[in-house]
Amino acid sequence: MRGMMMDRPLLISAIARFAETNHGTQEVVSVTFDNPRHRYCYSDAIRRSRQLANALARLGVEAGDRIATLAWNDHRHLEAYFGVSGSGAVLHTINPRLFAGQVSFIINHAQDRYIFVDPLIVPLLEKLQEQISGVEGFIILSDEAHMPQTSLPNALCYETLLGAESDRYEWPDLDENSASVICYTSGTTGDPKGVVYSHRATILHSYAIIMPDVMGLSCRECILPIVPMFHVNAWGVPYAAPMVGAKLVLPGPKAGDGETLQDLIESEGVTISAGVPTVWLALLEYLEQSGKPVNSLNRVVVGGAACASSIVSTFRDRHDVYVHAAWGMTETSPLGTYNTLQAGQEQELPAEELEALQLKAGRGIFGIEMKITDDAGRQLPWDGKAFGALKVRGPWVAAGYYGLEEGSGSHDADGWFETGDVATIDSDGFMNITDRTKDVIKSGGEWISSLALENIAMSHPQVAEAAVIGIAHPKWTERPLLVVTARDGEKPNKAELLALFEGKIASWWVPDDVAFVDELPHTATGKVRKTTLREQFADYTLPDSGTDD
Repeated sequence: MRGMMMDRPLLISAIARFAETNHGTQEVVSVTFDNPRHRYCYSDAIRRSRQLANALARLGVEAGDRIATLAWNDHRHLEAYFGVSGSGAVLHTINPRLFAGQVSFIINHAQDRYIFVDPLIVPLLEKLQEQISGVEGFIILSDEAHMPQTSLPNALCYETLLGAESDRYEWPDLDENSASVICYTSGTTGDPKGVVYSHRATILHSYAIIMPDVMGLSCRECILPIVPMFHVNAWGVPYAAPMVGAKLVLPGPKAGDGETLQDLIESEGVTISAGVPTVWLALLEYLEQSGKPVNSLNRVVVGGAACASSIVSTFRDRHDVYVHAAWGMTETSPLGTYNTLQAGQEQELPAEELEALQLKAGRGIFGIEMKITDDAGRQLPWDGKAFGALKVRGPWVAAGYYGLEEGSGSHDADGWFETGDVATIDSDGFMNITDRTKDVIKSGGEWISSLALENIAMSHPQVAEAAVIGIAHPKWTERPLLVVTARDGEKPNKAELLALFEGKIASWWVPDDVAFVDELPHTATGKVRKTTLREQFADYTLPDSGTDD
């Protein structure tokens, strides 16, 4: 017997309709290269998205065609999110911080027909135009007054393109499983791989992140997504915010600028924000130097990399802001877990245990199943001690990669996605990433968590950033080396840093040495590039590495 419910597809255009009808007057504020504070409302954004859909049709764009963006978090990019996907085409968000060769690779691999590009990013495409000759045109996100001089062929002005179109457009009824967005991984090992999101998966993911035990979004909130719209859809915020009618504040090219972020938070009444640890470190440093507040802010979400305890304590003690850790990947749309305490934990747990729990990646949200397995694929217990390969599955987890649907090696025999992370899961379901499988340090046949060591090192007030890598050792195979960058004007002491680890971890986990560097290498998404670090320290000799100590 089948249910007797209406069979309406789950489509991104449904969010557009709902936001315009029910939250049309709610504000969308953004910073752009040509306007330090652009302001309009959801009804304006959706009306312009319909104009964009008409413009794409006039350009001959058809359902399934890939339309790329190289753009920051701003209102024009938001319009493309709905105008492109809502019309049946596939939005291809490109990270402009990738290496030039990676950018050209993914443009060609996706077979993008047109590219929306921010004026500040035009020079990147000008250098690549010979390598991306299949692109039919470039739509510059500007008005005529601010159009840059460019050598790009068939360069069109975004505002002129929209201005010629009617705002009357009927969003098509699409198959909810049709592609809506394609986002490529950062390609830290091999070429970037394309993850293709469906309308259905995006809607379900949006439902998940607005729940009270996740981001808890509503029309009473004001959210500032600092995580970029060019990477995993800004963690789904551009869909979730209009779905509930939350005020949306977009930082444009100023996402890494502490002064701009503080001003946006205070002047726009931001209550929740989401970003990677490096962003929060920059904001906290600016707040400390300037003495300025973030009074409206009550919680932030930290993802993309492990959250340092110093971020949690500084936000809590100096700014009365609660920090939620989260975990996800491009392949999980991206949200997989979110750290919200269970009933009674805040009152019952000692302060030290509570902070340790708060630093974990969190519990799986409804829609995500997860497990940890050993090298033989056997499932390990959820006891908070056993750690193994983290695997997940769910309706917004990638089943394969674009062009590599068969034989990508990304799933086990039972269809679980192999994340590449090593994790523990405790009896309450709180998952904690201990390492990447390729970064774990194996010393004397036992695993050492580089992330645990990094978190301890980051608690030192003079440390700006820390990374731990394995260095070859004649007896133990590998031993950990702590690599540190100091805060401006500070000179942390090696002995003090190593003393931090005493009593916090097993004695044999303590790094054998500390190396100080001016800066750590990062990927395009802000993560420490440990492959580069290992190359940099390939000839490094640890103290006493020739002994049997």
